[in-house]
Amino acid sequence: MPEENPFVALTDADLKAALFRAIRTVGILALVSVPVILFFSGWKSACLFLVGAAISAAGVYESQRLVALVNAKLDDQKSPRSTSAVLALFFLRLTIAGAVLYVSLRCLNGSAYAMIAGLALAIIALSIEVIKLTRT
Repeated sequence: MPEENPFVALTDADLKAALFRAIRTVGILALVSVPVILFFSGWKSACLFLVGAAISAAGVYESQRLVALVNAKLDDQKSPRSTSAVLALFFLRLTIAGAVLYVSLRCLNGSAYAMIAGLALAIIALSIEVIKLTRT
């Protein structure tokens, strides 16, 4: 008998909870990693890591809002916010994130690898959530 795909029974509330847990995981990983980066690479690299982690958490939060909008449209429900407002905020966040990345790299002169590690926290947190969801 073939196994059922665990994502078939995934509800909107489950997805929202998983994305919230991913944001929390990004925060926890950032708080645990900052002292290590501070000790080995200095305060500038630690600041760049925190900037990357903040952009990661903001990206997961924004994707949560986009998923809620798409799910509301698919279920023929009224979306919590207008589509144009959500999309405008999404593109505004992308623009702000790009500006913050540029200014941070330009002014802090820390390790770009620290910022990349901070940006990768979202991928790590989402991967952890996917593993959790496939095991339950």
